[in-house]
Amino acid sequence: MRHDPWTSPAPQRGDVFVRRLLWLALVVAVLMVLWHWLPALQARWLAPAAAPAAERTVTPRGDLAADELATIELFEKARDSVVFISTAQVVRDAWTRNVWEVPRGNGSGFIWDDAGHVVTNYHVIEGASSAIVRLADGRDYRAALVGASPAHDIAVLRIGVGFKRPPPVPIGTSHDLKVGRKVFAIGNPFGLDWTLTTGIVSALDRTLDGGPGKPPIKHLIQTDAAINPGNSGGPLLDSAGRLIGINTAIYSPSGASAGIGFAVPVDTVVRVVPQQIQHGRYVRPALGIEVDETLNQRLVAATGVQGVYVLRVQPRGAAEQAGLQGVRMTPQELVPGDVIVAVEGKPVTSVGALLARLDDFRVGDTVWLSVRRGEQSREVAVTLQPGV
Repeated sequence: MRHDPWTSPAPQRGDVFVRRLLWLALVVAVLMVLWHWLPALQARWLAPAAAPAAERTVTPRGDLAADELATIELFEKARDSVVFISTAQVVRDAWTRNVWEVPRGNGSGFIWDDAGHVVTNYHVIEGASSAIVRLADGRDYRAALVGASPAHDIAVLRIGVGFKRPPPVPIGTSHDLKVGRKVFAIGNPFGLDWTLTTGIVSALDRTLDGGPGKPPIKHLIQTDAAINPGNSGGPLLDSAGRLIGINTAIYSPSGASAGIGFAVPVDTVVRVVPQQIQHGRYVRPALGIEVDETLNQRLVAATGVQGVYVLRVQPRGAAEQAGLQGVRMTPQELVPGDVIVAVEGKPVTSVGALLARLDDFRVGDTVWLSVRRGEQSREVAVTLQPGV
């Protein structure tokens, strides 16, 4: 039977809509494919034949700027004097009693003299059982600890350098620094050896807390030269390539450089390091008195007098010879001793502040103390003695 188009049922409206929608989707898909491949088709079929690639000529650099030349020369001269320090710590297995060394940390340092002394931060080698010093030419030496001063965050190591000794870092001064002067830091941040960063002196005479029972570290140089973990112990140089400080700490919430770094001033280094080399430790200038921070705070709160209370004077010590008195006990009461309120005109309000102020002087120097005894105040001259 033949199909009669005149008598066949007409297509439903819904079927027509679906077919139109499918055709529309197909057209859109084809257009999208063409749009995606159009650049490639144009490049292949419609673009003109590619011409041979023209060679580029090097633009002449010209002379380097004077400050660039100076920075390059400074780094090349100072690099050989900077060292990389890696430390290890002995550990013992509680069960097997086996002992071995594990890596502990690393930092930087610099050559101090021709005898092989290396200066770094105390916290770089603190708690370590051994240290390896690597020179800029790749030679490694096992180091021996000569002396350390936690109060100044300075330590001295010694290596047995034979021939081709690296030159010591030239020594500068820090008491005449000005905010805004250029500075250069060389070290090994994050183990990236012999890195140079630059900046300026941001501030002077900063103070960092030394920790419980320790005097604060005073007179620090603040700089915005990038200082990161591994830079500690490295030199901070002025534009003449002279040592003006030891990079020691940063202020950073993240642990990386935030543009606030601190360096121990070279004037402190020059005072401390020779004593460490000669005596194995820093001999602090002292008054020959006994003090205690906890008792001092209680006495200040009880009396309202700010200063450092002398608890006891050492027999035949400097304070006794100057006439200072400690706490005395009578049958009726406990009599407070002298209160040191200032050293050379600068107030001291805690034991840490007194120790830090005395550290500005040397053993044998005579300093004037402002002392209060009862309601009387007087000036007393004391010749500083060796401390412990």
